[in-house]
Formats: sequence, C-alpha cells, structure tokens
Amino acid sequence: MPQRAFVSASGLSSREKISRTIAFNKPYGVLPCFTDPNGRPTLADYIDVPEVYAAGRLDMDSEGLLLLTSDGKLAHHITDPQHTLPKLYLAQIERIPSQEALEQLRTGVALNGKKTKPAEVRLLPDNPQLPDRPVPIRFRKNVPTAWLEIILREGLNRQVRRMTAAVGNPTLRLVRVAIGPIVLGDLNPGDWRNVTSGEISQIYAAVCR
Repeated sequence: MPQRAFVSASGLSSREKISRTIAFNKPYGVLPCFTDPNGRPTLADYIDVPEVYAAGRLDMDSEGLLLLTSDGKLAHHITDPQHTLPKLYLAQIERIPSQEALEQLRTGVALNGKKTKPAEVRLLPDNPQLPDRPVPIRFRKNVPTAWLEIILREGLNRQVRRMTAAVGNPTLRLVRVAIGPIVLGDLNPGDWRNVTSGEISQIYAAVCR
C-alpha cells in the first residue's frame, strides 16, 4: 500500500523495526538524502521512517525508484557492481538517435577514458505514460525528442546522462522504473511503500550468481 509523507512508523513488530526496506518514487528536484544545509527539498520532506538510507544514487534532477533500507547487507547487494543487478531507466533524449548511436550505447561508451559495460537499449515506439514533471523539459521547436528504455548493470555517476550526451543525444528527462525485481509500478511521485520479505529474497536471487 503506498504511503504518503510523514506516515508514522509506529505499530511495527520488533522484527520489522530491526530491518526495514522501502521503495520510494523520488520526485524531480528532490535530493536523495535527508538533510541539506542549503534548504533544498530532501527525502525528509516525504519519508518519516527511522534509520533507512538510500541504497544507490538518483540525482536531484532525475526521478523514479529509489530503494531505502536499514539493512547494510542488502544495501551492499543492491549497490555493489559485482552483482550486476539490472536497473531499468526511461530516458527522454534530444533528437531521434541513429542506429549507430544506439549500437554505441549497447556496446559501451568511453567516459573519462573508461568504456561502460554493455547495456540493453531500446528505442520506444511511443511515449511512456508518466506523470507530468513539475518543471517542464527544455523545449526546442525544431528539435524532436525520443524515449529510450535503458538497462544498466553498473552504477557510474550520472551514467545514463553521460552516455547519451556522448553519442549526441543529451538526456532531457530521466526516470528509473525498476531495480532488479522491484518495480516502480503505480507509486505516484512522493509516495512510498514497504518492500516485502519476498521481494528482498528476489533481490538476493537476482544478484547472487
């Protein structure tokens, strides 16, 4: 069941209090942390669950699925690149990508002298059904946009944005919709839900190869 901001964490069993994992739909413009000295929006504006921390990155200008957990072992399994847990993104890019650009994204792009691992990349035939972003993307009348579905198995800093920019198709909007078996589903921006023990077992099954 999706939760709204500041839903009380009381009433949990002792076992649940020991370890807690939630899935959050991070809105655009929200920092993926609980405090900010500059007063910008943070996770604390939406989540009132003690001792959970973000397992992985999702930049302020990106949206979508963020997993938060109090389980250090689980956080390691989610973030450690050796486990190659797939992460699924929807990226709105400038211009229609060429087949050459798509193939570059699939086989690897050089970023700071290091080639990215192979990725699964698909040009979507239709725009995905997503909530409107509060701040519209940059619009240029004579420059079309397209949507890509991208699956990565590594987590370099701002990787999707850097990859698409490297092939001449800068990312205008980026939404993460799945981390391994955990999907964003119908969570609205700013909502969160508990991740079940069964889903956690699926995470371990997906990364332990």
